[in-house]
Amino acid sequence: MVSALLDRAIYSYRDVDRLVGLHSGTARRWLDGCRRAGRFYDPVLREEPTGSEDVTWGEMVEARLLAEFRSRKVPVQRLRPAIERLRTEFGRYPLAHARTLLDVEGRELVRVVQEEVGLERQLQLVVVRNGQLVLADPAQRFHTAVEYDDDIVSRFRPDTRTPDVVMDPSRAFGQPAIRSVRTDSLAEDFRAGTIREDLADLYDLTAEQVDEAIRFELIAGSDRAA
Repeated sequence: MVSALLDRAIYSYRDVDRLVGLHSGTARRWLDGCRRAGRFYDPVLREEPTGSEDVTWGEMVEARLLAEFRSRKVPVQRLRPAIERLRTEFGRYPLAHARTLLDVEGRELVRVVQEEVGLERQLQLVVVRNGQLVLADPAQRFHTAVEYDDDIVSRFRPDTRTPDVVMDPSRAFGQPAIRSVRTDSLAEDFRAGTIREDLADLYDLTAEQVDEAIRFELIAGSDRAA
């Protein structure tokens, strides 16, 4: 069941870019690699390029975590060696498991891997503070945005500015939604002229929830820093 959820392919590269706030084309580079100046760069999140246009829930979750590092001024490509090592311990989607970041032994393993591959501090998942091994700030932000079931991320908030908007692969085809009502549907109806109060009555939501859905779609449709 756990593996089936993580392997559920319900997204496109465009979905990943839009929903976790990346510049167009970033998800494809992270997941299928890219060629620049005659050199091929391996994927960050996959063992090897697949050529597939489909993105799994597990890959979407891991991209959500990497998106927290996008302004760290160090290419996330440098995370690849650490992720490869963690994959041997935690499986195909090491960053989608609770035990990687929340379990004491998991954090210690992450620390050891970071040291062994020489991972820059800006990209580290765990750090030592006041003698305690804790999540680095980007990993902590990711942790506060996700929920776990049976050790894996089963849902998450794509943007913390709209906390009622949730992505869940078991509801609304995995698209952002509030109480299973897709945000893009609410925004489309609003643009077509349906007022927020009528939308709230129609979908059994509050007017504030309708506003939040519309706000999320505005955020997701804007140019967001990568």
